[in-house]
Amino acid sequence: MAEMSSTDHGTPSETAESGNADSRGMIQVWDPFVRIGHWILVAGFLIAYFTEGEPAWLHEWAGYAVAITILLRVVWGFIGSEHARFSDFVRSPVAAWEYIKGIPAGTAKRFIGHNPAGGLMALALMASLFAASYTGMAMIAQEGEGPLASFMGPAATAQVEFIGPAFADDDEYGEYGEGRERGEGGEAGEQWEELHEFFANLTLVLMGLHIMGFITSSFAHNENLVRAMIDGRKRA
Repeated sequence: MAEMSSTDHGTPSETAESGNADSRGMIQVWDPFVRIGHWILVAGFLIAYFTEGEPAWLHEWAGYAVAITILLRVVWGFIGSEHARFSDFVRSPVAAWEYIKGIPAGTAKRFIGHNPAGGLMALALMASLFAASYTGMAMIAQEGEGPLASFMGPAATAQVEFIGPAFADDDEYGEYGEGRERGEGGEAGEQWEELHEFFANLTLVLMGLHIMGFITSSFAHNENLVRAMIDGRKRA
């Protein structure tokens, strides 16, 4: 939903929102759930990324916090406040590109919620953060730990391993089964670890682009977007 700029009269909904502005011309945009969730994701990712698993419990619980927050945010994207809903800020890549092109030209329109580029970046960050969390849980599941262990861990793998050709020699079968389990489990763990590192690094890159984006938008529209994500208020 576009905000009014100096040359834009805005939509009826925007005009109604500006009518609810306080004496400073500020309106409430981001609800507490969006703001708190945003900073949990920031803190959770940075803690998990820079601890690099040391201590393991801190790294893992930071990842759990990120995964849970994203799942709740997805639900909130359908039932939450107006500007928290996906229907308010998810737009096409074409709209995002038009917004980006308008920044240096000085023609980019202000938006009360996320601008088109910011909306797509929010989706990309949530997807990458969740992928990093999931692959991390899948990785430790190979060691029989974490919430996915019962589905992806050694116990689940063993059930599949023992459904195979029968051997007359029980000892030989046991060695075969144990060797298969160790070999495949180790290989699977390495694959999950590589994916985990990929999505962690991808998230870091996206976060850097996100920071560049909100700094650029803040200057372009003369507003403090960091403060807006703290108190939830923006200029009407």
